[in-house]
Amino acid sequence: MRKKILLFCDPGIDDSLAIMYAMLDPELDIVGIVTGYGNITREQATKNAAYLVQLAGRDDIPIIPGASNPVQQEEVFFYPEIHGEEGIGPIRPPEDMTYETAPFDTIRMLMEKYKDELIIVSTGRQTTLATVFILFPEEIKFVQSFFVMGGAFFVPGNITALAEANFFGDPTSSNYVLTFAENLTVTPLNVTRYAVITPDVVEEIAQSKKNVYSYLIAPIFKYYYRFYKDKTPGIKGAPIHDLLTVMLVKNPDLVDYIYYDANVAEGIETRGLSYIDVRPSSPKGDTKIAINLHYQKFMEEFKKVMVRVE
Repeated sequence: MRKKILLFCDPGIDDSLAIMYAMLDPELDIVGIVTGYGNITREQATKNAAYLVQLAGRDDIPIIPGASNPVQQEEVFFYPEIHGEEGIGPIRPPEDMTYETAPFDTIRMLMEKYKDELIIVSTGRQTTLATVFILFPEEIKFVQSFFVMGGAFFVPGNITALAEANFFGDPTSSNYVLTFAENLTVTPLNVTRYAVITPDVVEEIAQSKKNVYSYLIAPIFKYYYRFYKDKTPGIKGAPIHDLLTVMLVKNPDLVDYIYYDANVAEGIETRGLSYIDVRPSSPKGDTKIAINLHYQKFMEEFKKVMVRVE
């Protein structure tokens, strides 16, 4: 049976590649995409998501606009130097593209429809998902499991020295999700920074005749890789953080895990810092936190879906 995913995202290059992967994997079934601010504005994220599903001929997938800013109601910063002005590097959805969006209550309907089959994957800021917990407390109990990309446990952040971008963007909502999500897996920078896609693999995908997105891959990757080469001299490719999070839904053995209750700091100086209590006398927790990536397995699975290797 195909795994049914409700994806919360902010595409964004790595979110976009995660969507492409999920759309192409015959064992995954995206039943809805919830868009929000983060890498770009909510409005642009919504348009980008609609564009990607249209390219795959999947207009049946509801696109649901979510939050436009964090609960702290402060100025939101975007990252065009990483993702481009419109989120997918040099790629722009057609100016005359038309698409429909679904009301927020569609999330409740999907949770009721699929019940314990539904898997929620969140690869952006946690504001919208926290709102779902608040608005639909009974229905969200139906969800089978949660996968969240966020955090950096005892490794450097990517938006500050301490913090990863998703948890930094709304630490309050991140804490809420970490506290109340049952059967939760977190994929922090500890593993996602090693989920590196290399130029040779991108070239293979670009040559694939079976991949509806093949012509997009090279220009998107080049834009993204240019940023990482500047920030991390000597890096052999670009880490696709959100991609790994989606891949774990059906391939949990791509990483190793530790089990702790995780927290996110909300103070000014430590904002977005994710931490766990690893003192020997401290109790373990229930959240699965990915700590080690099996890179060869990751790459084989990625190529199997994206290059359509049989």
